[in-house]
Amino acid sequence: MSAEQATAEIGDIIMTMADELAVHSEAAGMLTRTYLTEAHHGAAALLTQWMKDAGMTVRRDAAGNVIGRYEGAAPDAPALLTGSHFDTVRNAGKYDGNLGVILPIACIARWHRQGKRFPFAIEVIGFAEEEGVRFKATLLGSRAIAGTFDVAVLERADDSGATMRAVMAAAGFDAQALPQATHPRDAVLGFVEVHIEQGPVLLDEGLPVGIVTAISGATRFMVEVTGLAGHAGTVPMGLRRDAAMAAAEIGLFIERRCSAAKGLVGTVGMLQVPNGATNVVPGRAQFSIDIRAEEDAVREAAVRDVLAEMEAIAKRRNVTLTINRTHDAASVPCAPWLQQGLEAAISSLNLPVRHLPSGAGHDAMALAALTDVAMLFVRCGNGGISHHPDEIMTSEDAAVAADVFSRFVERFAPGR
Repeated sequence: MSAEQATAEIGDIIMTMADELAVHSEAAGMLTRTYLTEAHHGAAALLTQWMKDAGMTVRRDAAGNVIGRYEGAAPDAPALLTGSHFDTVRNAGKYDGNLGVILPIACIARWHRQGKRFPFAIEVIGFAEEEGVRFKATLLGSRAIAGTFDVAVLERADDSGATMRAVMAAAGFDAQALPQATHPRDAVLGFVEVHIEQGPVLLDEGLPVGIVTAISGATRFMVEVTGLAGHAGTVPMGLRRDAAMAAAEIGLFIERRCSAAKGLVGTVGMLQVPNGATNVVPGRAQFSIDIRAEEDAVREAAVRDVLAEMEAIAKRRNVTLTINRTHDAASVPCAPWLQQGLEAAISSLNLPVRHLPSGAGHDAMALAALTDVAMLFVRCGNGGISHHPDEIMTSEDAAVAADVFSRFVERFAPGR
């Protein structure tokens, strides 16, 4: 088989694996796989089998992470970590998270067939939970590995009223053993995550892969506006205390402010008028705010400006605001030395090197508390849509990403 045929073959293998993994869903006709459901256990079993077939030893830790270890030339050598999550959002696409577990398994299977070992071990981690769908707590699997798992979330309940602690116990996982899932720092050399971009940049520029510079920090709020309800026909425009229009004006300011700086984005993803009616001036409105940027200083400046303008709008419109900050996460830079390794791997394939930030959160954010991290983005189609069944990618791009990852590992020099 020629090198070109081998490259094409691994792309097809990865796409077939993604199709097979997507069969494990808790909802008919769509892909939904949340933490410790039967579908989740089925996916874990399939990943376990693939890892074993690829020459790895496999274990599941107390958080339910699936960990495959490909030993180095010497036993018990420190490990380069890779992987991503295998839980999904509701009505998900096939590649978000899953690609980052499947692709390194396929690469290791190829090395195993060749009898190739490295001076270090490789651990592929299928993180059991990243999306936060079932218990409204994110990055559970990677936080357990990094030693930053917040035990308070164990008391959170799912829609049926079952707590995370109880669900874990029923699945055979002891929450008391979670500290044992933490990887010792001296046993880890770094973490590299392969992930679809979940955006249109690589697609628009005609590039199959890119290197992530940083994972953007994010600040989120839930806001309630209280005005005064009134009859739509009898309250003059100048006397209205319209909560919905105040919310709308705030949303437009967020759009303007976050369009003014490169890498800054602002989103009002939820906007509602509780008990609204067509002939009533809204007395209440509720909305969300999500502001993200690669640089924390840029994000924090935008947040200050937005909060100040919100107060000014509220005063001018004679409404009151209840502002609840629900999330605040700093940006996570990717290690320059790992980025350089990815640059060399991409350049060796005669491909352009493109650097870009990630606006989405990833398991690498949590792993950064343990070790240096890097991310390889892979182009997705359909305008970059993700978290949706229309999420797509090609076998050709999967093959390119596999070759980049392989060359990165084959040239990997710890702590460069």
